[in-house]
Amino acid sequence: MNRTIEIIIGIIGEIQIDAVGFKGPDCEKATKFLEEALGVVGQKIKKPEYHQSVSKANQQRIGE
Repeated sequence: MNRTIEIIIGIIGEIQIDAVGFKGPDCEKATKFLEEALGVVGQKIKKPEYHQSVSKANQQRIGE
C-alpha cells in the first residue's frame, strides 16, 4: 500500500491530517512537520494501524 498524507480543510477552517498506509509511530513522524508548521494541535485519533508493529528485517553480511 502506498503511504500518503491527506490534508482536509473544513468549511470553517479546521484542518485534519490523515496519514494513510503508515503503521506504528511512523505516522506521527511523517506528519510532525505539518503539526509544527500549523501550530496548535487539537485532537489526535490513533487508528488501528497505529497499534500494529512495524517489522524491520535485521540483515548481516559476512565475508564480503
